[in-house]
Amino acid sequence: MKRFIEGEDRSQVTLLPECLDDYIAEDNPVRVVEAFVEELDLHVLGFDGAEPCDTGRPSYHPSVLLKIYIYGYLNRIQSSRRLERECQRNVELMWLAGRLAPDFKTIADFRKDSGKGIRNACRQFVMICRQLKLLTQASVAVDGSKFKAVNNRDRNFTPHKLEQRIRQSKRALIAISARSTPRTEPSPPIWNSRRLG
Repeated sequence: MKRFIEGEDRSQVTLLPECLDDYIAEDNPVRVVEAFVEELDLHVLGFDGAEPCDTGRPSYHPSVLLKIYIYGYLNRIQSSRRLERECQRNVELMWLAGRLAPDFKTIADFRKDSGKGIRNACRQFVMICRQLKLLTQASVAVDGSKFKAVNNRDRNFTPHKLEQRIRQSKRALIAISARSTPRTEPSPPIWNSRRLG
């Protein structure tokens, strides 16, 4: 191919950069996630499995799974299956998790079983941000709710549409009152108007 930018041969062995750390810039947010999680005392925060069992198959350390969970939260990746895929192909997650790639069930079970620890870690993060003066004294709220929105032409209202709707309603009321038959005689009273006594 002449006069085109050419890629490298996939079978070519390269010498640089072999270190995964070279792919992650110094100002990359995953470095903050790494530093934050490494400073946490996971056992005190309530993560089960921070102390390994003597028997059975070794498990993933909760810090690895917490890093994956935080990364997914920061990058809007909620699905444990997508997080599993990202661990296998995303360089940032490879660096963050030390090239470990837990399966989706492990990630989902961690999320399900470690709710208390995750809440405590988030609380710790807010406290650190306050100490570093990254947050003002205003209230901070994070909402992860999703609502189905319906914003079609019939259901959204601008001030102009409201004025048109009010005029249309007034015209309809006038038309309805004009169609009704006018009464020529007053209707008889329901009660006796004579005073007793």
